[in-house]
Amino acid sequence: MSLTSAAGLVIFRYSNKVIQFLLLQTSYGQNHWTPPKGHVDPGESNWVTALRETKEEAGYSENDLEIYKDVSYTLNYEVNQKPKCVIYWLAKLKNPEQSVTLSDEHQDYKWLPLQQAQDLSGYDDMKLLLADFYEKALKLV
Repeated sequence: MSLTSAAGLVIFRYSNKVIQFLLLQTSYGQNHWTPPKGHVDPGESNWVTALRETKEEAGYSENDLEIYKDVSYTLNYEVNQKPKCVIYWLAKLKNPEQSVTLSDEHQDYKWLPLQQAQDLSGYDDMKLLLADFYEKALKLV
């Protein structure tokens, strides 16, 4: 069974002394909430995928973000009984007031503090990822 690979960025902003994470709500399936991410295209690296998907789904380019390439987290899970591997890197939005531009793949977005982001994500592995990235983000603000 072939592995599906995806990549994305977990984006946070630091506003009013609070770290908030960006979650996007899909406009398909179960309308779940997730950081910007997407499938790796043939011949594309995980890193290039993460940048492309973030631009497509949230409207943020590499110049809008401070990306911590040395801070990553990999999730492994199954979707429709097929293995999926997603690598995320941590990124800080340079201008915390910069607005999100959603693609048609998403219908809503929210900036949320850790606990609310964990609750909305709904998945234990994403909750652990967010907690890990929160601890790392505290040292970067």
